[in-house]
Amino acid sequence: MKSASNPVILGYDAVTALGSDMEAGWQQALAGKSGIAPLTRFPIDDDFPVRIAGQTPNIDDLDYPFLTARHLASWTSPVFRYSMLTVARALERSGVEITKELAPRVAVTYSSAIGGLDAVLSSDRRMQTENKLPLPYANPNSCINMVGGKIAIQTGAQGPIVAPITACATGLTSMIMGAMFLAQGRADVAICGAVDFALVEPIVAGFHTMNAVYNPKEGLEEAPQLASRPFSKNRRGFVISEGAGAVILATPEFARSHGLSYDTELAGWGMTSDAHHFVAPYFETIKRCMVDAMVDANVTPADIAAVNAHAASTKVGDKVEFDALQVVFGSKLPPVSANKSLIGHAMGASSVIESIFSFQGMRDGILAPTINYQPDPEIEIDCVANTKRKLDQEYVLKNSFGFGGCNSCAVFKKVH
Repeated sequence: MKSASNPVILGYDAVTALGSDMEAGWQQALAGKSGIAPLTRFPIDDDFPVRIAGQTPNIDDLDYPFLTARHLASWTSPVFRYSMLTVARALERSGVEITKELAPRVAVTYSSAIGGLDAVLSSDRRMQTENKLPLPYANPNSCINMVGGKIAIQTGAQGPIVAPITACATGLTSMIMGAMFLAQGRADVAICGAVDFALVEPIVAGFHTMNAVYNPKEGLEEAPQLASRPFSKNRRGFVISEGAGAVILATPEFARSHGLSYDTELAGWGMTSDAHHFVAPYFETIKRCMVDAMVDANVTPADIAAVNAHAASTKVGDKVEFDALQVVFGSKLPPVSANKSLIGHAMGASSVIESIFSFQGMRDGILAPTINYQPDPEIEIDCVANTKRKLDQEYVLKNSFGFGGCNSCAVFKKVH
């Protein structure tokens, strides 16, 4: 039987280019610090076209069983250790104990847009340069659904398990899928989120040939921290980043019966397909996705205190998102935060990390700044430019849009 109540958020955790400690990273964000720096994840020569990235700190010295040398020797792709770390810490914060009795009622929707392609590349190089077959764990490392599988093994969750993939919207889509399982009565708890470590040579170079990533003007050297600038007149593409985020959803009935506290709920959501172009966003379906989320949440545009934008820092994408926001909200467009200015674009993980920034902002009554902003006369927007802002937020709209025309939007509500 479908539940009539909204899922609540019991715990969450994130690792970003601003640090491996979520709360410290949040304080860095509020201070307007950038996580973008020179690209060092792999060796690059003078001809490599991408020079900067948002890289996460090393976590291998933390005391978790999935970070032992033996485990890391088999599970080499970083998508596993970072996803498992965020889940472990989110569960710790949530207070949920997955017992033998609860296990069949715990769903896993944690996923990845890109997965362990680094493992495939490593195996190919081993075959080409050493004439050796792939190691036994090569294929498991490359399977996107193995992220959720490892999390299920880690936590003991035995409920429904899926690996939703909607490109850059994957993290938010994971939360929506978790909410679906709860609403249909198929689970009481859902482990949601996404991880991506896309700083792999052909992926990074491929984004350059698509003219998608930051590309400085010829002869102009800029500090890496200035490169990600959503909604700005001088925006020149997104900055590729790494990251992971986990969110623990539950029915409010489960939370109350187990004495678990919460201050945020997923009040409504929308999902649409552009059915238009393989990468270019489409105004009509993006607009409808926002409207559907608000209708599902039973709120009007006037109820939304702030928008957490997709805002990747591309010329076309930022403009289409603004156009849709302008039509939806009219002359009363609320403040719009663009977190990618701070942490870059963490691919499928971006939307769950940015959702977590929304939760923290609602909790603290504050909006993180959109740094590096220079007004664009074609985008008249209050994007909380360069400095954090105090603001009580009962409802926040979160937008996320992905390649293939995959759109997911959600309305989060602060629970008093």
